[in-house]
Amino acid sequence: MNSILNNNPELKHQIDQVAEVAGYLWQKGWAERNGGNIVINVTDQLNPQLVRLPQCDSPTPPIAIGTILPHLKGCYFFCKGTNRRMRDLARWPMDNGSVIRILDDCAHYEICAHYEIIADKPVMPTSELPSHLSVHNYLIGKGSPYKASLHTHPIELVAMTHHRPFLEKDVLTQILWSMIPETRAFCPKGLGIVPYLLPSSVALGEATLNTLNEGYDVVMWEKHGVFAVDTDIMAAFDQVDVLNKAAQIYMSARSMGFEPEGMSEAQMQELAEVFGL
Repeated sequence: MNSILNNNPELKHQIDQVAEVAGYLWQKGWAERNGGNIVINVTDQLNPQLVRLPQCDSPTPPIAIGTILPHLKGCYFFCKGTNRRMRDLARWPMDNGSVIRILDDCAHYEICAHYEIIADKPVMPTSELPSHLSVHNYLIGKGSPYKASLHTHPIELVAMTHHRPFLEKDVLTQILWSMIPETRAFCPKGLGIVPYLLPSSVALGEATLNTLNEGYDVVMWEKHGVFAVDTDIMAAFDQVDVLNKAAQIYMSARSMGFEPEGMSEAQMQELAEVFGL
């Protein structure tokens, strides 16, 4: 059976972007072992002809999400597989991820597409799927154009969360914005902070949603990693990449023995006016 991607260039483009970003995450050292997750909403790319492909006629039994997500009824998502490595997702995305459909009860999903699918070998989605889906439910509910969610472990940003003063509201945002003009220009909403909570927990998912609701697109999980949302997976990666570059500049200055001066408030305000932020 041909891959579902052969019949849908728009879907292939989205999956190719996932593979490209997964490769970047591995190369940067942000995705050790099976660390990190990617979930993208591909509902717009799955037309009625595609969803009736043979591999979707005999999907996996319904799998409980663990919560009810009313805005996701009938939606399709591509998800990194549980215990799958980003470096493998980069090389073989459809062998290390799966397309799922949210059922009409909005409480269960089925695995409905897999590369040259073998019925007894479905790729189970990430264990953090409920948190990611809760975020996508929130995004659709508020009419957001965002289709992608990314969780990864950027080294310098995580390191900065081990310093308690940086965890106060918007302290890290101001530091990172001031390191290089591009940070203020390309990450205009800054960096939200979630104090340490157990990974994959309901509490962490709820805290992330609350922080996104405060107006952030990138949320820092203390001593853990970041969670970012944007229009597509490349845009979500770009935000994290720019923020981590600012963290690298800050830490490089500190390693040379001085506290970096950073741009002044007046300089950052000028940037905001020029870029319409």
